[in-house]
Amino acid sequence: MSTYSAVILLLHLSLQLLLVVRVLLRPYRDPAARIAWIVVVLAMPVIGILAYLLLGEVSIGKRRMARLARIQQQLPALPALPAGGSGQALPDHQAALFRVGQSISGFAACQGNQAQLLADSNHTIASMVADIDAAQQHVHLLFYIWLPDHNGSRMAQAVIRAAQRGVTCRVLVDDVGSRDLLHSPLWRQMQAAGVKLAAALPVGNPLLRPFSGRIDLRNHRKIVVIDHYTGYCGSQNCADPEFRIKPRFAPWVDAVIRIGGPVVQQTQRLFATDWMLATGENLIPLLASTPPPAEGSTRGGILAQAIGTGPTARHSAMPELFVVLMYSARHTLTITTPYYVPDEALQSALCAAAQRGVATTLQLPARNDSLVVSAASRSYYAELLAAGVVIAEYHGGLLHSKLLTVDEEVCLIGSANLDRRSFELNYENNLLCHDRELTAALRQRQQQYLQHCSLVGADSVAAWPLWRRLWNNAVAMLGPLL
Repeated sequence: MSTYSAVILLLHLSLQLLLVVRVLLRPYRDPAARIAWIVVVLAMPVIGILAYLLLGEVSIGKRRMARLARIQQQLPALPALPAGGSGQALPDHQAALFRVGQSISGFAACQGNQAQLLADSNHTIASMVADIDAAQQHVHLLFYIWLPDHNGSRMAQAVIRAAQRGVTCRVLVDDVGSRDLLHSPLWRQMQAAGVKLAAALPVGNPLLRPFSGRIDLRNHRKIVVIDHYTGYCGSQNCADPEFRIKPRFAPWVDAVIRIGGPVVQQTQRLFATDWMLATGENLIPLLASTPPPAEGSTRGGILAQAIGTGPTARHSAMPELFVVLMYSARHTLTITTPYYVPDEALQSALCAAAQRGVATTLQLPARNDSLVVSAASRSYYAELLAAGVVIAEYHGGLLHSKLLTVDEEVCLIGSANLDRRSFELNYENNLLCHDRELTAALRQRQQQYLQHCSLVGADSVAAWPLWRRLWNNAVAMLGPLL
């Protein structure tokens, strides 16, 4: 071996050793993830090192972290709301859910909210457009995916009209998810009309990006806030249900609620934080000068709480919330999600719900737009079915709704999936609500989905060929590498 080759080998082995030490010292990694990364780094000499440098650590970069910390310190306190009851105290096991939610984002549950479940994707866009056309002060929009298609253009034109009549309009989209819009004439038209525009977590030079944060950390939130107290929350991106970038899986089937009341101010905080991080514009004066809600509007109504999670939130916040919701169920638990790749605690909680007699249903799309996620999801089927969980696969398109209903009283709706990407890598926003009427509406929507589902049987899973089980389980092993 030449001296040059020996030096290269020594440098390579030293780098491997440093990365192994780094893997062992990184906080919040479960043992399976540590073992998996050590194996990858040692067994795949060059590719393993590059994989860890690109995907091994969850970080948005030191500069962004410092800027985010300054923003969060400057946020003014939410105004105290007058005391008002819903007429019914929450049982301890349900009150605990909102304490967990508050520990994540710092927002207390508040009353005096209203919510309406919208009929479908096109009705959702129509409702948003109507509210934007009625806006008098500001329009704040954040979408992971905004396409320059029919519905995307309708929304853009509504924002342009609002900006032209003097309404302050801010549009924030993810740099990867909305790349088609960012390079389209529609983006330039909004800019020319005076709309304030920004891209979240810009990739920049892919070769240099690992030095300023992990490249696949994305802003997956869907936030609409209009004039302080009108908003929307759910799974829908700003696009046609035909979702023309992936037409063979269409239609995308989403669920969105239109909300009014003080909880919208909590969602506003999430938008403002993301906007200031992306642009540097100071929205603190806007938050500090928010007019109080109308007198009497904070009493009664829906008890609700906004929950924002992401790679800079408390570790394991999103899966922890899902787990406590599952353990709180006494009678019924129905979960609708397009992507199910759980950690061990979440899988155990779902199985435990069924095993203690809770009627537990998991609704998933029969055809998923991600072959990897689909395979990983199905690796968990046998254990779920053995525990008594009903698995329903939807055949009417890609079921993209993210809903969780518990005991006809508590519901969760938003952008987060039950997969490790939502748990660790994506910025997400959800609403946790206690209200029988809203929960009943979401349960009815889940029942409508069920009419287009086929139930997965234990016999059919047991009959899967060997190659399919090998593929599913092999893919599922990649989960801890996130």
